[in-house]
Amino acid sequence: MRYVVRENREISNGIYRLRLEFDGIPTPGQFIMINCGGNTLLKRPFSICDHDADEITIVYRIKGKGTYNLSKVKALDTLEVTGPHGHGFDMFDKFNNILIVGGGIGIPPLLFLSKKLKSKNLKIALGFKSDVFLVDEFKKYGDVVIATEDGNTGIKGYVTDAMKDEIKDIDMIYGCGPMQMLKSVKDMAEKYDVPCQISIEEHMGCGIGACMVCACKTKTDSGFQYKKVCKDGPVFWSREVVF
Repeated sequence: MRYVVRENREISNGIYRLRLEFDGIPTPGQFIMINCGGNTLLKRPFSICDHDADEITIVYRIKGKGTYNLSKVKALDTLEVTGPHGHGFDMFDKFNNILIVGGGIGIPPLLFLSKKLKSKNLKIALGFKSDVFLVDEFKKYGDVVIATEDGNTGIKGYVTDAMKDEIKDIDMIYGCGPMQMLKSVKDMAEKYDVPCQISIEEHMGCGIGACMVCACKTKTDSGFQYKKVCKDGPVFWSREVVF
């Protein structure tokens, strides 16, 4: 399907927000595949940052040719999009004290999740290298703690440093970000025996489980098996993922 672009602008240093007409009904944690144009052959995966009625939002960082091409798209241009794809976050009414942990470009899909969760006490820990983004949007849904590696804003250090003070009395953890961050979140969740779901970032070729580019090692009762991040994930229970 081709959809009309409503907005595509830089919101932080090298970080862009793209608003796009969309007639699908995504759930938090799912993603779309976009043909970014230019000389790029394959579509690129982008997590869903927000969804309202007939519009979808993604937030992305310029990292390669595909995202560079996407940054040049203007309002009223059209983009070829497939999705929503993948298995998103499971949301439960029984958890009242929830902790969301996001790092870097893994932060955007957690905004959609924060919006949809019905938690009486939502704590949100966000980690950045230096420049922050989407913080005001997150503050609409919960108590936000920020960590920056250079100390530019909030706590100086990693988001998992900020998480240590927030994990007390937590019933459920959701995380998305770099692999090392997710490993630390997983370890802390297991230490405090808190259920935890994490969204894994992987390179994807097709987005539908056909190409096997995004295989992820997971535990089973009998040993190990490989699952496809694009189809079986990108969201998994942290206890089943092997880093």
